[in-house]
Amino acid sequence: MRFDIMTLFPEMMDTIFSQSIIGRARSSGYIEINCYNIRDYSTDKHRKVDDTPYGGGRGMLMAPEPIYNCYAAITESLGYKPYTVYLSPKGRLFDQNTAAQLKEKGHVILLCGHYEGVDERIIEEIVDEEISIGNYVLTGGELPAAVVVDCVSRLVDKVLPADECFTDESIYSGLLEYPQYTRPPIFHGKAVPEVLSSGNHARIAKWRHEQAVRLTLDKRPDLICNNMGTEVDIKPERHEKT
Repeated sequence: MRFDIMTLFPEMMDTIFSQSIIGRARSSGYIEINCYNIRDYSTDKHRKVDDTPYGGGRGMLMAPEPIYNCYAAITESLGYKPYTVYLSPKGRLFDQNTAAQLKEKGHVILLCGHYEGVDERIIEEIVDEEISIGNYVLTGGELPAAVVVDCVSRLVDKVLPADECFTDESIYSGLLEYPQYTRPPIFHGKAVPEVLSSGNHARIAKWRHEQAVRLTLDKRPDLICNNMGTEVDIKPERHEKT
């Protein structure tokens, strides 16, 4: 899986992608992440990349030429057009299904806007889709790009030890994840649920599913509405101690 990121802050992005699971996957060659400084493709002697918007208004707008020059430098040696995403609050809301769809593209270019955004003509010229990570506005597209790369990369083969590392997690299954516990068995007077120490895998699986449904109904009922095919039997075992 390859990601090419067009940004004004490549050092920031490289720092994020050099850490933890994504950093190890990158070093191992399971994913490829390239960060390009849009300023390097400006023809202005001061490496200027923005200008005032036509029609007036506050703020500056990223000009189309440096962005296009950067895009052309990425794609000129390719025999295909990579799927190109502009991180924007105007875009489709990013979710796990979107991540899975992007993973299937194999190669994604991410454009990080800044200031008041980018010239509309560059969106029309090179962008295939606009994506938003939430209903709020950030100062730039770098953090959304990091979220997208992290989420998509976890789905790539060998990035995580096994598929269960993401298929059993919150959201992916259509439910929130069940509560998790580790040592000590009692913490501040609160004990780990007995069923988890029972060794009975069928009971444990049943308890986890019930808890996942309860949590989802309580905290994210919208997920239940969006996944009506999910089994929602939550009758508890009467003898269970929690």
